[in-house]
Amino acid sequence: MDIEAIRTRRLSLLPLAVEHADEMAEVLGDPALHAFIGGVPLTREELRARYARLVAGSPDPFVVWGNWVVRLDEERCLTGTVQATITGDGAEIAWVVGTPWQGRGIATEAARGLVDWLRSRGVGQVYAHVHPGHAASAAVAGAVGLVRTDRMQDGEERWEASFGA
Repeated sequence: MDIEAIRTRRLSLLPLAVEHADEMAEVLGDPALHAFIGGVPLTREELRARYARLVAGSPDPFVVWGNWVVRLDEERCLTGTVQATITGDGAEIAWVVGTPWQGRGIATEAARGLVDWLRSRGVGQVYAHVHPGHAASAAVAGAVGLVRTDRMQDGEERWEASFGA
């Protein structure tokens, strides 16, 4: 599956490139973004190394890593990321939007664009794991058609949707 740009009304989801690391280090630099996922913001150098690994792709030939930066077209700036780990069983998705751009519907629009793109490529199931205390991410998951399940993984709730063939 080729990872390609995805367009929505206000956003361009651009395939991740190592060159995005410098701007993304600023976007993802707020320690508050890690309240639910743990860790600390990566430096530019650490982010460059991480992006190089992601761009190289999954070492498993049956797994596709889709990683995009989210560009707010009107402001001509990167605002976050979306990702999909695609297997024969479906795709696990995730999203993050930098603190200055939160509350503007960017995460929902980006995640919806990603889900629509996955569906158009025949992916039949999409799921995400959301920390039970993260109301904003739960709202995004619900807005893009995922439904909370009673399944937990590493302290996070599984949200999922299945699409008919």
